[in-house]
Amino acid sequence: MPFPPLFINKLKAEKPIIQGGMAIRVTRASLASAVANCGGVGVIAASGLAKQELRDQIREARSKITNPGGLLAINIMFAATEFEMIVNTAIEEKIDFIIFGAGFSKDIFAIGQKAGVPIVPIVSSPKLAKISAKLGASAIIVESGEAGGHLGTCQSIRELLPEIKQALSENESSKNIPIIAAGGVTSGADIMEMLSLGASGVQMATRFLLSKECDVHDNFKQILLNAKEEDIVLIESPVGLPGRAVLSPLTRKILAGNPPAPKECKHCLKHCSRSFCIIKALELARTGDIENGLFFTGANLKKYNNIISVKEIFDTL
Repeated sequence: MPFPPLFINKLKAEKPIIQGGMAIRVTRASLASAVANCGGVGVIAASGLAKQELRDQIREARSKITNPGGLLAINIMFAATEFEMIVNTAIEEKIDFIIFGAGFSKDIFAIGQKAGVPIVPIVSSPKLAKISAKLGASAIIVESGEAGGHLGTCQSIRELLPEIKQALSENESSKNIPIIAAGGVTSGADIMEMLSLGASGVQMATRFLLSKECDVHDNFKQILLNAKEEDIVLIESPVGLPGRAVLSPLTRKILAGNPPAPKECKHCLKHCSRSFCIIKALELARTGDIENGLFFTGANLKKYNNIISVKEIFDTL
């Protein structure tokens, strides 16, 4: 059975698959463009990028997208100090739509409406889904407890998705808003199950990290492939949310209560406990620093055992 397309306002993705945005610099132009060329939504993780670097990444991705209908989005953490700058820069570069999470902004919806750019929040509760719909969300990503990185809930996607679908259906103006299921989706069968539960599409991250086009250091990919079930742990992030990561020298220190305090602070986050520098830790993971990197992953990591091309991922799904 073929997958149906995903519609977000007037935009149409041939496949109902959004590649999750993974920071810092994990999902960039090379991966996002490959996903867009296969009919999905390619996403550049914008958190931690300077204005010109973000412009360059969007332009590079556009230059590599050969699919006339290929869609390109950015993902940005609301917790980032440069949130507004990143949003405005992406709009200037005519991004197709903007995804945001790790906190909630009411103002971004008006900004998007004025610019004609769809805004897609990541939520983990019926309450926030209803607020998003009221403010003008073009679609809503429902992220469950199986997701990687920062988590807003411990609920499974199979519990959370129907709850949010029901909450939105209670209002005539929100019942048709596309819902994207995120967290725990690893196969074509999972995608069809999410569609049967009321989703219009899915978001997948870890599978695309383990692709040939994801240009992180090979150490990052090998750490994920070699991880055992017991190596997938939850840590407390400096942004004030739990995060799912692979056990490593850094996560051991965090779990033991003695994370490495940052020597300097660039105030890249609006609110930060400064227990350790998460921006630096994520960037070190991308560059393959096993000792000091923070390697985020989804809960179903062990369902992946290979590194394949984005095209092969789509063909397999």
